[in-house]
This record gives sequence, structure tokens and C-alpha cells, in this order.
Amino acid sequence: MKFNNTDGIKKDSDFRRIYQKGKSFADRNLVIYYMNNNVGKSRIGISISKKVGKANVRNRIRRYIKESYRLKIDSKIKRGYDIVFIARVNSSNSDYKAIEKSIKYITKKANVIKKDGGTNESNKKNK
Repeated sequence: MKFNNTDGIKKDSDFRRIYQKGKSFADRNLVIYYMNNNVGKSRIGISISKKVGKANVRNRIRRYIKESYRLKIDSKIKRGYDIVFIARVNSSNSDYKAIEKSIKYITKKANVIKKDGGTNESNKKNK
């Protein structure tokens, strides 16, 4: 998983560390666990249980999470956080807009978004 400002979390030990030591917030579709990683670059992980549905349902939800994160959150994310999104069973019935709304809500609630909403490098160069 590769984004402009974020890397992916791959190791099971990293997921477990975030679950145990991180803080969490939730809404009806998603749960977010996050913690400071002291690396200077944020990392994201996505976890979807088999309880959510069959493989095609889980992959659809994963694609929704990745795309809404890439479009709406990646450029605004604070540096130095490990973030794990966990899909709840209710998310299997959700469409893209509902997942996008959930991601915006819980990232704002978790305070992992920059206050100014992020900066666009190309705008800085043009001014």
C-alpha cells in the first residue's frame, strides 16, 4: 500500500503493538487505532475480519477505505502516526460515501489531521 504521504503497515507485530498501546475511536462503520511512531512518516494499515463478509465484500470495503483515505486524508495527515482502520460488520452494507464520511469523522475525532487541512506543494511554488 503506497500513498504520497503514508506508507503501509505490513507486520503482524506492528498491528498488535498499535492495538495494545494505541488509542481508538469508532463509529458505526469503522474503528481507528492510532499511536505516535517516532519515525517522522505516517503509516496506515487496514484490517477486515471474515465476519464482515466473503472475500469480494471485504475487498470492496478495503478498496473504499484506501481510495477515500488517498483522496481525502493522505494530504492532510499529521506526520509520525501509525493508523489502523478496522471495518465493522455494519460496513458490509455501506456504500463509498458512507465509508468516506466515517473516515473523515474518525480521523478528525482522533486528531491525526493537520489543523490547516494540509498544504499543497504546487500551490506554494506558484505563489
